[in-house]
Amino acid sequence: MKWEQIIGQQSIKNLLRDSIQDSRVGHAQLFVGEEGFGVLPLALAMAQEIFEKENPASVHKVENLNHLDLHFSFPVFSDKNVSLSKRFFDNFREMILENPYSSFDDWTSFLESENKQFFISADEAEDIGQRFNLKSFEGGSKILIIWRADKMNDAAANKILKFLEEPPKNTFIILCAPSTNDILPTILSRCQIVNVPRINDKDILEKLQNHNSAKEIAYQAQGDWNLAKSLSENNEGASEFETLFIQWVRNAFQAKKKPEVLREIVKWARQISEWNREKQMKFLNYCIEIFRLAMLQNYGNDNLVYKKLSEGNFNWQSFSKFIHGANIVSIVEEITDASYHISRNANSKIVLTDMGIKLTRYIHKSA
Repeated sequence: MKWEQIIGQQSIKNLLRDSIQDSRVGHAQLFVGEEGFGVLPLALAMAQEIFEKENPASVHKVENLNHLDLHFSFPVFSDKNVSLSKRFFDNFREMILENPYSSFDDWTSFLESENKQFFISADEAEDIGQRFNLKSFEGGSKILIIWRADKMNDAAANKILKFLEEPPKNTFIILCAPSTNDILPTILSRCQIVNVPRINDKDILEKLQNHNSAKEIAYQAQGDWNLAKSLSENNEGASEFETLFIQWVRNAFQAKKKPEVLREIVKWARQISEWNREKQMKFLNYCIEIFRLAMLQNYGNDNLVYKKLSEGNFNWQSFSKFIHGANIVSIVEEITDASYHISRNANSKIVLTDMGIKLTRYIHKSA
């Protein structure tokens, strides 16, 4: 992948390029940040730069993920007690060539295996060791990219640790993870850590310059190009979010005088619980943003309100008057808690029902 294909992140690109040109690249690096921030694209561009410096003719091989000295490791599910990522490399390659900003949930969906447990196993770590004991095919460096290194189980992590401590000659290892929370401290101590921040809104806006809803999408994406790309390609999905948000709010307003409306909230929660986890969390982030915009509207900051809901004759002005300093914290905390529990594989139907019913209390709270 070429540096110029990466969205934003100019300072990190400059830092990595300079380290390669000056031959100051550490043998082990950990890129920390969400997939949508460009963690894997940065790793791929770095690998391409290293190989190109050694052999300019190898560029097209790296761009097509066909370079024999570029190796990948990534989470997979166990099948007949076998959990080696090379079984799924063609699938992984197809997904990354299509969208190098793909998320972990994109990967599980790509394999149509959302309900299976994905991890990097000890067998995978053992296989890595065997692959890197061989000489490089092109006589230069060998590079290993471990995508979602936070998915290593303990046995795999300990084997990878040994590999990091005694790497073969001319070997570069790049680990990618959304955070350091699930990485062994001993692994962290042996890696140069590169923190990859969210992409600047202006860089996303520039990429979306021909899209009618560019500003709205950039705000919703929160620096995540994978999410921005999904929103820009799926206007129908955005409309679906608006429809369900309005349905939720209307039921919440009616529930105070018509308790039977709570049944509609249960149905609402059941409908959303049928989505995959990533889509549920995107919807909850969307809800937080809409409540934030409503409060800005209520406090007279109309110039900051880039989106106003209007589907089905929804009265945005009237709704915004009910969102204020006395209830916004409770509303956001409730949605954030729901998102957290869903991310940890809680029963989304129960979580969303509980959250939906609690809104009926918060939304009537007096300012």
